Amino acid sequence: MIVTFISQCEKKAIPRTRRVLDAFADRIGDNTWQTVITEDGLLAVKKLLRKTVTKNTAVSCHWIRGRRRSELLWIVGNRNKFNEQGIVPVNSTQKEVFMDVITMKAKKEEFYANTQLQPLAEHSFAIGYLAQQLFKKVVDNDEHKNLSKVAFLAGCLHDLGKLDPHFQDWVKKAKQPDDMEDGQHIEKGKFSFDKHPRHNEISLLIFNFLEMQCKGLNNRQKESVQHILYWHHAKPYRQNDDFTGSYKAYEYLIKNINAEQFSFLVKNSINVIKRINAIAKNFNTIDYIEQHLPWNDENLTTLIENFEYNFKSRNFPEFKSYTSTDSTDVLTGKIQINAQHNLLRACIISADRIISKQTAQDLMEYIVEKRLDELLDDQEILSDLVEHLKNVAHKFPDSERTQKQNQVAQELADLRDIAVLAGPAGCGKTKIALEWARLKDAKKIIWVCPRVQVCQGIFEELTQDYLPDAKVEILTGEFKYFNENGKIKNEPEPFSGDVVVTTIDQILGSIVTHTNVNSLLPFMDAHVIFDEYHEYIGMEIFNILFAELIANKNMRRKHEKNTLLVSATPHYYYLENILNVHEDDVLEMLSFNPSEYKIDFIEYDESIFFGNPFYKNYLDQTFIISNTAQTAQLGFIYQKDNENSVLFHSKYKRSDKKRWFDEVFDSFKKNGSQKYDVLRSGPIVQASLNITCKYMLTEMTSPENMLQRMGRLDRFGENELVNILQVAITENVKKGSCKGSMAYFLNQLNSLQTTKAWYDFLQDHLNGKVFKITELYKFYREFYSQQGRLGDRSAVIQDMDKALKKSIDLINKKVTEPTKLMKSKTTGRKSKISKNSLRGDSRFVQLAVLNLNDFKQPIFENKYAYTPPLDDTTEYDNLTESLNIIKDLGLMSFIAQKHGNVDSTHPVKGIPEKKQQARCAVLENYARDADFPLYLSYIEDDLNKVGGTGVRHPEAIYYAISDKQPIGSISLDKLKFLTTTQEEK
Repeated sequence: MIVTFISQCEKKAIPRTRRVLDAFADRIGDNTWQTVITEDGLLAVKKLLRKTVTKNTAVSCHWIRGRRRSELLWIVGNRNKFNEQGIVPVNSTQKEVFMDVITMKAKKEEFYANTQLQPLAEHSFAIGYLAQQLFKKVVDNDEHKNLSKVAFLAGCLHDLGKLDPHFQDWVKKAKQPDDMEDGQHIEKGKFSFDKHPRHNEISLLIFNFLEMQCKGLNNRQKESVQHILYWHHAKPYRQNDDFTGSYKAYEYLIKNINAEQFSFLVKNSINVIKRINAIAKNFNTIDYIEQHLPWNDENLTTLIENFEYNFKSRNFPEFKSYTSTDSTDVLTGKIQINAQHNLLRACIISADRIISKQTAQDLMEYIVEKRLDELLDDQEILSDLVEHLKNVAHKFPDSERTQKQNQVAQELADLRDIAVLAGPAGCGKTKIALEWARLKDAKKIIWVCPRVQVCQGIFEELTQDYLPDAKVEILTGEFKYFNENGKIKNEPEPFSGDVVVTTIDQILGSIVTHTNVNSLLPFMDAHVIFDEYHEYIGMEIFNILFAELIANKNMRRKHEKNTLLVSATPHYYYLENILNVHEDDVLEMLSFNPSEYKIDFIEYDESIFFGNPFYKNYLDQTFIISNTAQTAQLGFIYQKDNENSVLFHSKYKRSDKKRWFDEVFDSFKKNGSQKYDVLRSGPIVQASLNITCKYMLTEMTSPENMLQRMGRLDRFGENELVNILQVAITENVKKGSCKGSMAYFLNQLNSLQTTKAWYDFLQDHLNGKVFKITELYKFYREFYSQQGRLGDRSAVIQDMDKALKKSIDLINKKVTEPTKLMKSKTTGRKSKISKNSLRGDSRFVQLAVLNLNDFKQPIFENKYAYTPPLDDTTEYDNLTESLNIIKDLGLMSFIAQKHGNVDSTHPVKGIPEKKQQARCAVLENYARDADFPLYLSYIEDDLNKVGGTGVRHPEAIYYAISDKQPIGSISLDKLKFLTTTQEEK
């Protein structure tokens, strides 16, 4: 390929960049290079440039595709030196041209909110007013009048900190910044927020300083106001964070602006509040300010003394307030409060973003002409989803089954509170959910799933069977596209579809991040279906944050909650005690499956290969579902030449995951191709996949997982013989003892004791009996009734308490706090892992390929699992792995020793060998970026740089492949289980 490099570097970046580009390309101009280069060579150039990147670096790379066509591949460094096509601006003018917008000059005596020069009082009032209107619109419930008032007051107060003299000096001189995502803050020279409070901290300080003068606000309202004032911006990252509370912010502020300036700050705050009050009364006779904030500075000395006494030891508000000692009643109360804070914060930030987009002149006109409500008109949902939902009803015959489904949908629609749809797999829950949405006159549906694979299953079902002509969008971290009129279109505007199928992670982003916080309002407005919600119950953090989302939807008025929880296994204890959903609001759709079933328990020793049912040969439409991907992988590797099997789990790279999901679905769906006889899988296929089998083997698991897996066994009731579910169980699980890999895994999922209790219950009630699927679901309800009567001795309550306490511990480690790194971005990154990921501390990884066509003689191929994309827009076909697993295998220290010599462009290069801890820290931190993955195994060419293949780590993780299909990431050490067995034979 022919490429052209253009450099717009400055200062010391010029010689650094030229050294790299001169080594790879011919210089054809002062700032231009051209060459013929391979993809590997181009990736090497990009790596070397990124190694020395500074704020003065700016290099673009263009691929010459033809005589008249070139394509921007990437930019390293400052993107502002180029436009979106990588073209360099060549001229500018100071003359007034017709494209110019009206400009305003800052007045010395005025206080401004931003570099648009919006007056602070008008800006603050407009945000308070819009925030209140947004709150009223999405809640639509007079029971929350007091919170509506909080939205207005907090909106009016949230930017008082911008009266800081430093901010006013900056805002009157500053240019309009490009990144408005986190609002406007001082950005000049050597100014640092390490030693100066940000404006949100000063806003809270002013409120605390004058709080004693507030009237008519109860403690809950004051608490909410303080939470919003502090958290309406992400918390800044500071090296040595000494900003623990308002008093500390006060000490730093006094030090920077002196006591006299602080007294002016207080007086100016009071004057701005009075001005806001005048605007409010004139706009719509709103007198909240007059009622609740009659502030004055008549006795400043007394105010300071009271402030020092009351706030010297008080910290800033916690983002989430939970305590591990909380009882269930206290916990549910705190869930309500945190949910309210989520919504109030979203209203303030959304209103702020709407107002800040306006010019100062437009804002003044909106206020003077009392037209602020017009700014909310764009938020209305325009959709023809209702017509598409009506068409669904005509696609099915008016059978007894359809009539019963419609009856259940009507009963769900008539409920005044959160509705729950329960029913066995295959009873038509998706169809009932769509009918419920039609009866509720839904204009937009957000279909929330626990995992990507569940999203894929729902998306396929909706687009193929129910809504082929509607705009159905799938939105996950991996997949972003929509189907409209049978055509797939990539990268839509998020949440733009009539039906949006998404993961819980995307929704939780609205309550744990600053960037996506305004997506909580469309969530509140939409009709929301939580599919397979039971999976959140054992998931740390998710079980509490999901409860907050439900509490938010519960704030809406009765009969307008517009929320449906869907699961074959509703987990009655969690519903009643954590979500406050009454059992009368759980409606069941009985199964029409006439087939008979039987459960056979198979006891085995998981440490011994022989007799282990997961390594036996199977035929004729059999599913083998294990609790971990590793068991499925080893079984497939061992039997792949003896059976026509397919392997599916979560340990694939992105492209393989998509392809093999389609293979599994096409083979085992109703009237599928039956291309494969056997499916070996982890728990990834147990829910919301419309696939079926004749025989099933599963590892013992929780009641929810067992019933979900059984839902894939003769799903469509076509088998005339008794369907036998074989359940493999170990002695340790029977005893509830946390020994052995199966019991340990269940304990980690907070479900070991529940699983033991479920086993005992089935032994007492079934004991080899043949039953129908509806009978098993009756036993499931009876099991939870029995556990509820046991009180503290209940296994369900023990596991639930354990899961919730783990969640609270993680929340208290601040993993949900929105944090902002105070550093300007110079490059656009495709993929990054948040420092506070909800699904654990994972990193991007790269793996060498291992050919396991013959597992007794594995071949180490001289290539990696994926290659980085050439341009800046294509997503990586990458993999991630848990940092804990990487460390437990001893791989982190191994990479730290070797990687600097393997890849000389990595930032770890140059750190002395003695400083292993520093090397590990750099590797861990950079591996959040897809450009700097952790190499959990090396190809032969790279191993030769560090001592040859003899230094290969014994527990290195490889990307295994075979002649049939990829096997996915697996540790070299795990193969010993199979190879040792062969030697013993």
